[in-house]
Amino acid sequence: MNLYKYKYIIWDWNGTLLNDAAYCVACMNILLSERKMPALSKERYQDIFSFPVEDYYAKLGFDFMKESFDEVGHAFMDLYFKDLQSCQLFPDVEDVLKALKNDGKEQFILSAMEQNALQQVLKEKGIMPYFMSVYGIDNHLAAGKYDRARQMIELGDIDIKRTVMIGDTLHDKEVADALGCDCILVANGHNSLKRLEETRSMVINDLKELIE
Repeated sequence: MNLYKYKYIIWDWNGTLLNDAAYCVACMNILLSERKMPALSKERYQDIFSFPVEDYYAKLGFDFMKESFDEVGHAFMDLYFKDLQSCQLFPDVEDVLKALKNDGKEQFILSAMEQNALQQVLKEKGIMPYFMSVYGIDNHLAAGKYDRARQMIELGDIDIKRTVMIGDTLHDKEVADALGCDCILVANGHNSLKRLEETRSMVINDLKELIE
């Protein structure tokens, strides 16, 4: 794949660089088990996960008349951060980031993870130096990334016509469309291959295809 026409690359984090989809399923299944609700498979997860995540919780059957989304959402995030260090980067992540940086690309991260937590995990994984800046959100409830995306473009002085966003969900495609930039989707994260292909974006199976 030739990325020659792009100067700026905006990366999603969860499910694109960090391999955490199966871990998210495991955390959610703890919440579901506590409430005697049916367990979630990874396949169903990839078919229904969406932003804002409140809609995804509703599809799972959570009744927000009995407990608020804030309560359930924070319970999930408590579980998620409890053993997040067990989640690894996808294979080839550092090789890809290094190759693109050496090629003169300016790389950014745009994530629905809370800003401080995002910076911490990037430092722990040792890949912070590859990015010009990273943009998370100001809470743990993952409503979406639109506002932060616009801030990134403005503050980073990014030429949107020379920009590509790389993510793993329909929301990443929606954000790219809202910004007016191209989008590449990776089919090994939080949404299924079928759903990604329906966006008519370029879809790849793993990150190494970006530099082959």
